[in-house]
Amino acid sequence: MKKARIAIGAILVVAVGWYLFIKPSDYIINFKVKTTPGTVMQSVISWNYDLPDSEIIVQKGIAEVVQQRHFGDSVVNYNYSAKMINDSITQVSVGVKDLNNSFINRLTVPFSNSLFKTRSIANVDTFFEILREHLDQIKIEVTGIEKTPAIHCAFVSLKGLQVEKAMGMMRNYSYINEVLSSNNVELNGSPIIEVTDWNIKTDSIAYNFCFPIKRSENLPITKDIKYKRLFEKEAIHAVYNGNYITSDRAWYALLEYAKKNNIDVENQPIEIFYNNPNMGGNELDWKADIYLPLKQDDPL
Repeated sequence: MKKARIAIGAILVVAVGWYLFIKPSDYIINFKVKTTPGTVMQSVISWNYDLPDSEIIVQKGIAEVVQQRHFGDSVVNYNYSAKMINDSITQVSVGVKDLNNSFINRLTVPFSNSLFKTRSIANVDTFFEILREHLDQIKIEVTGIEKTPAIHCAFVSLKGLQVEKAMGMMRNYSYINEVLSSNNVELNGSPIIEVTDWNIKTDSIAYNFCFPIKRSENLPITKDIKYKRLFEKEAIHAVYNGNYITSDRAWYALLEYAKKNNIDVENQPIEIFYNNPNMGGNELDWKADIYLPLKQDDPL
């Protein structure tokens, strides 16, 4: 009995020591949501732009970000991590740590509704409602393996953060269209984004904004506009409905589909946009075809 009491005491000492001094977070909040981990993380990043005294200090792939917020003299880290627990549901865990008052928070959180605890719950609840509202405004349907279109196009090369993609399109839409129309170049389809580099860790992309055109021997030469042929590729395909600013949510759905089905893919999405956002209307009626190309075998 004495040995058992000593063992139990040792276990309790270790557990308390871990909780007070080693545990990464002072308080953890969990919730489930019907979407992908990537969409959750991008929603945290987008929400963060609207918050004062807040920044994303760590981004680990598509399933974890750390948001640091300031409340008076307190500096608080919110560590969002997410993983899919079945085909459609993601479990989100938010570990909250006050960098200035961690020890006292760990002592009081289990026994009282302190300001730290109530504020943490309120902030995560706010994000959950924003995320749920966002998910009501988009629709993604993965349809399986299809072929991307083969076209000739005029394009400009751009780069920036993922969230800036739509702005880059809007800045260049009129310019490309005016150059092509004034030189009697015949268009041959809807605008396309061809991502050439997707750096998930830095949340940034390089991409070509393309206008499909009829092939011609008399194409205008400018400093920015170039021409190329997009070749047909096998790819996982999804239909996206919603605001084009967040069409990258379909990228994460395609990545999850590839992971589930053991398909090797290139992280170079292709997007085809069928609606002009300047015309307004219900954003759920806006449509885009999104493709994630299959990895090609290296030539011998």
